[in-house]
Amino acid sequence: MEGMKNVGEEGKTLQYLGDGYYQVSLIVNLKGSSFEMMKIIKDFTILDFSNNHFHGEIPKLIGNLHALRVLNLSQNNLTGCIPSSFENLTALESLDLSSNKLVGEIPPQLTNLNFLEVLNLSNNHLMGSIPQNNQFNTFPNTSYSGNAGLCGFPLSNRCGDDSAPHLSASNEDDMESENGFGWQAVFIGFGCGVPFGLIMGYFVFATGKPRWLVEMIEGKHLR
Repeated sequence: MEGMKNVGEEGKTLQYLGDGYYQVSLIVNLKGSSFEMMKIIKDFTILDFSNNHFHGEIPKLIGNLHALRVLNLSQNNLTGCIPSSFENLTALESLDLSSNKLVGEIPPQLTNLNFLEVLNLSNNHLMGSIPQNNQFNTFPNTSYSGNAGLCGFPLSNRCGDDSAPHLSASNEDDMESENGFGWQAVFIGFGCGVPFGLIMGYFVFATGKPRWLVEMIEGKHLR
């Protein structure tokens, strides 16, 4: 393959040097950092389509690029869901899908990407719980920020437990009617009994022993 030439964008010629490199200058966004590569390793597979005007759904066929190590589709207008076929990218080290219009849940199959070091899904419309396993337990909050519908670790927005039954106001009223009384009856009885007790206590202390009370108690004693 020595001496093979490929013509790139803007008429640039890629010269294969024979030692595993292509001689070309290229700016690459790799794992959150931008830098210029003067030589590209021929087996170092990068797909960087960031900061374009691409729209539509992400092709599922990208999952067939098994040797892919870096995939950057950020800063576009991509819609639809994240393809579950990405689980086949077993060599992937960096995945950046940020600043798009992706929807749906994060595919749990992505937790099988054991070499994934950098994940950026921020500023989309994703929802649901964040998968918890393997590499996904190491990613920071910034990997998911800007998705109001996401919940779970490492975000502070915890996923609610919908398994516990919640009684509505009508159900609570039905339960009270079945028991024969409700809180309203308790409050009414308490409100009426307290003033009556205070009045009777004041009357007893003010008049001493009421004659009618003494006669009633002594009459019962004689009987």
